[in-house]
Amino acid sequence: MNRWFFIRMSVLLVVYCTSTPAEMIKHDNPQWEVIEDEVYLQEIPTIIPTDLPLTSVAVFNGEAYAGSKEGVSIVEGDTLVLQDAPVGSVQHLIVLDESLWGITDTGLWRFDGNDLTQISDQPITDICEHNGQMVVLMNKSLCTVEGNTLSLLTDKGVGNAQQVESYSGAIYVHDGKRIGFMELGSITYNYTADWGTIESGATINDMMAMGSRLYFATDEGLSVLRGMTWYNIQGEEGLPYEDTTSLCKGFDRDLWIGTARGTIRNINDEYQYFNHQRYLPNDKVNAVACGDNVTYMATEGGLGIIHYEPYTLAKKAAYYERWLEEWGMKRLGFVHILFEKEGEWLREVSDNDVGYSSHYLAAKCFEYAVTGSEEARAEAVDMMKTVKWSEEISSIKGYPARSIYASNERTIKADHGSGGLPAEWHATPDGQWEWKGDTSSDETDAHVYETMIFLQLVANDEERVWATEHLNRVIGHIVDNGFLLRDVDGEPSRWGRWDPDYLFTPYGQYAQGLNGLEIMNYVTTAYHFTQNPKFQKAKDELIELGYHKNIVRQKLTFHPGFFTRFDDRLAFYNFYSIGQYETDPQLKALWLRSLERSWEVKRIDGTPWFNFIYGAITGNDCEMDRSVAHLREWPLDLRRYSYQNGHRADLHTPPGYRMYSERAKPLSPRETEPNRWDGDFMRLDGTYGGKIVSDPSGWLDAYWMGRYHGMITAPKTDDPSLTTVPDRGLKFGAEPYVGPARPKLKHER
Repeated sequence: MNRWFFIRMSVLLVVYCTSTPAEMIKHDNPQWEVIEDEVYLQEIPTIIPTDLPLTSVAVFNGEAYAGSKEGVSIVEGDTLVLQDAPVGSVQHLIVLDESLWGITDTGLWRFDGNDLTQISDQPITDICEHNGQMVVLMNKSLCTVEGNTLSLLTDKGVGNAQQVESYSGAIYVHDGKRIGFMELGSITYNYTADWGTIESGATINDMMAMGSRLYFATDEGLSVLRGMTWYNIQGEEGLPYEDTTSLCKGFDRDLWIGTARGTIRNINDEYQYFNHQRYLPNDKVNAVACGDNVTYMATEGGLGIIHYEPYTLAKKAAYYERWLEEWGMKRLGFVHILFEKEGEWLREVSDNDVGYSSHYLAAKCFEYAVTGSEEARAEAVDMMKTVKWSEEISSIKGYPARSIYASNERTIKADHGSGGLPAEWHATPDGQWEWKGDTSSDETDAHVYETMIFLQLVANDEERVWATEHLNRVIGHIVDNGFLLRDVDGEPSRWGRWDPDYLFTPYGQYAQGLNGLEIMNYVTTAYHFTQNPKFQKAKDELIELGYHKNIVRQKLTFHPGFFTRFDDRLAFYNFYSIGQYETDPQLKALWLRSLERSWEVKRIDGTPWFNFIYGAITGNDCEMDRSVAHLREWPLDLRRYSYQNGHRADLHTPPGYRMYSERAKPLSPRETEPNRWDGDFMRLDGTYGGKIVSDPSGWLDAYWMGRYHGMITAPKTDDPSLTTVPDRGLKFGAEPYVGPARPKLKHER
């Protein structure tokens, strides 16, 4: 370390340590509901593709059986093993009276766990259990099973009945259009109900009794008979898709519904939707069966399986940490997404690695503050050094790189720049590295967000010096250059502008609110940590220019092209710090009003990171139940699969919310894709094919932020199997980084 640098750092240490910040904002009596990290059931899907459609599925004695035109197969691991018998094409498998019954084109079969017996060689349509007897629908008649033979029950009025079921002490049938029941020895199709009707013109595909209800799956939704009253369930009632094909009792008082496009689970009056490609090999579902915490779905393209395993959010956090390691998503203090290219998983050195990695750095800071983990602290320090490196590598004081690439590195290197411009990659003098220029407000927002959290929660006295100096340099560059980022060519970067010549012209007028919020936060936060008077002077100048006047309405809602989710992330980066460090009551009232307006528009999404920031700053209710549900509903497999929701019947605005954009309904993470809080959970369709792997840094940031602010408790169990995951030592994704190490920073030399 040279003498000049040592003297400068000594002076800065005196200045910065005199303004050591206190703990982040805390509320004595917050209005949010604290959510306990209780054990919940996490979906874990498996897919077994087949060449032939599967017609049926059943679970018997803990084993799953699937039927096709080839016969019956048993599920063994992730394969289907065809059995020798029964022979013939299988129409239906059902478990009744402690036996597995199979209806094939060769008749009716019974398997009691030891012996397989053919009960009839006649065409059988359906079977049910009624008052201790097995009732069989066959040849326009109803029969009972007596030993290994059939005995006629009635042939009066049965007609072309397709299914038989026992409900409320009576035998019910349907012929695809009408519902009948057995009365005094014959089937009648009259007077089934006194109130309501089944959906007019609907075709009945399945029938099942469940407690007080008799359910009918139709091509017009569900119809439910309760007593002698009809209720119809369609999209308006929350049913995601109305062309329903099959019904199944679940394992947790839930109802499973197969459809022509996916599977639906109804639990506690909530409809959950599972579709191709994450959960099913094909969208057309022919049958559903449930075992102990597992569901099997027979489709036209194979078997979809969803296992439910006990998890806590803490265990999920540990799982995602392992995912990052096993998939090789970390490199040089950055976190990357992966792309599959010619059968190989490659990290993407993206347009914005510093910005995207900020969520993981923040997560490590919050985790350290909550747990005292030295491992979390060490990773936070290492990542903060990479943030500082991004500024030092550019050779322009205070101008950070977007991303850093090691020359000849085996990776996917971003080839695009801002606003349709080409990428700006600049080589370092030694030729070892390239850094991406044309830096924007996105990166600056992330720098301020992650640096201020690091300073508040992690930095010791020595680290506080160089981290604060980093903030001083980056924001100082912007202020010294007239409120803009000045690139290597001496010109402003495309999106790094907060100057009047940009914002107060038609070219940049649309950005007055968001960019005004950003620059006001930059100078406010920088002054808080550095006490450098030029930042207060800059703030006074911005107020005199009227920057504050447009910040309340920073969230643009018209026209639709201006309604962007990625800008929401940028705004909330800034709300989190300016909401804590603003000392002027009148200005703070403006920022809070802006936050209130922005969150009111945003809250329909139900995304926890935004909700937690709003709650942390205001102390108000921030819809914790939806936030935690969102965290629980993230899939464990972070590959981006293709999905479709545009065909759904339930796409309407939930009660208590207003539709601000062209999209009406927020979707669960299980129904869409994981993202870094810059994505759109209201986006209906996505085409990825599993060729992209997202990183969980946004999820981890939100979870540990919630833990830090006391919104989420520690797990209510000390069972390590419910709070941790084992280190498996496996590798799935990108090969380990083998390039040059990050060079020493100036304060390390």
